[in-house]
Amino acid sequence: MNELIRMSAVEAVQALGAGAVSPRELVEAAAERIEVVDGTINAIPTRCFDRAMAHAERIMRQTRVADRPRGWLGGLPVVIKDLHPVSGVRCTYGSPIFADFIPDESDHLVETLERNGAIVVGKSNTPEFGAGASTFNEVFGATRNPWNTTRSVAGSSGGAAAALAAGEVWLATGSDLGGSLRTPASFNAVVGLRPSPGRVPRGPSLTPFDTLPVNGPMARTVRDAALFLDAMCGAHPRDPLSIAAPETSFLEYLNRARPPGRVAFSTDLGIVPVDPEVAQICERATLEFVSMGTVVDAACPDFSGAIDCFQTLRAGLFATEMTDTLREHRKLLKPEVIWNIEKGLEATGDELTRAQYTRAILYQRVVDFFDRHELLLCPTAIVPPFDVSCRYVEEAGGVKFDNYVGWIAITFVITLTGCPAMSVPVGFTADGLPVGLQIVGPPRGEAAVLAAAHLLERTVSFPRPLPIDPYTP
Repeated sequence: MNELIRMSAVEAVQALGAGAVSPRELVEAAAERIEVVDGTINAIPTRCFDRAMAHAERIMRQTRVADRPRGWLGGLPVVIKDLHPVSGVRCTYGSPIFADFIPDESDHLVETLERNGAIVVGKSNTPEFGAGASTFNEVFGATRNPWNTTRSVAGSSGGAAAALAAGEVWLATGSDLGGSLRTPASFNAVVGLRPSPGRVPRGPSLTPFDTLPVNGPMARTVRDAALFLDAMCGAHPRDPLSIAAPETSFLEYLNRARPPGRVAFSTDLGIVPVDPEVAQICERATLEFVSMGTVVDAACPDFSGAIDCFQTLRAGLFATEMTDTLREHRKLLKPEVIWNIEKGLEATGDELTRAQYTRAILYQRVVDFFDRHELLLCPTAIVPPFDVSCRYVEEAGGVKFDNYVGWIAITFVITLTGCPAMSVPVGFTADGLPVGLQIVGPPRGEAAVLAAAHLLERTVSFPRPLPIDPYTP
């Protein structure tokens, strides 16, 4: 493995700033690693090395961007999820409908990142239109978990998570509607942060005022994720929800991180079955906070009605964005996407009104909860990584799920709150499969979430540090 690939993103950016390594050398290192391992895991099926090299050459001729040497990232290669258009690069959305689509313009997130010194080297695999928590599609097939290539990477940011774990890139973008960024982070032993709505620009979009979907950073370490969030965030004139970057960077905030005074832990948020081994690993991780002097209560907000609320609002979002696609390309859509669009079209005004009301009440409960606790901790996923041939988890703990996203309720009920949430790796099952802990903060509390994750990361040891070579048993 090229030693450059072993560097953290923070270390690589520091080396770029010091002139110890060039953007061109990092592009070459990423390209070499992708060519070596991606045939095994299928994480980055679309590559744009020529475009990346040309961008590297342009950056090497730059001096300063936004009062920083070459921006926040200084010429660091990244991978972009295949839901986000990159100008001149094939963008399939994981769908045969767009198998040959090449956009002329990049989306807001990509524009922001390239302005801040990111170099795009490829597009990471995703389920069709990002729908579903297992990464496979009819264009590129399934992505395999580097920790065990017979297992799923989850989804929908599964290609991004696998690429990070296998050392193909230093940073990767993710997006999260119901857990699409957090669940893959858990399954691949990387970190992934779902920010507050508006923290990271999103769009162009047919639903620019919707607060369920967000974009966020994925990385191998918490410090790397903080750096990437700094490079992502900021107001964008075409995103009406986007907000200005904070005066103190998220990376700088980690330098003065302190243990939280009081947090809450729940094995299941009172709503879902959780694999006993997963629950035990996550509960053991919370004891690390106790050793720091933090008080840990067994508690969580009341999530009554949240599951039906999310399913209704999510279906409405699908109907808004994809009704024309269903009408024109029904035969090319997977059955789960058809079900979701039709569920939204069939929703009554009473159902939509009740869902909005339930969400409003839930938000007030959560705000009250954070008056007493600084953070909420729980497992990120209810099961360890499952067989790669499985479309989704149909049953867990004796509970059968009647749809393809029911098993990720432990993340999607957090989505409803608008609170930032991060998955950080905390251990492995007896079979060597990764387990992540979900850390949820108060509204706009990304800094607190990152700080807690950073402190926890420093106390948890792993038998195999990232990046890893893909393993097939």
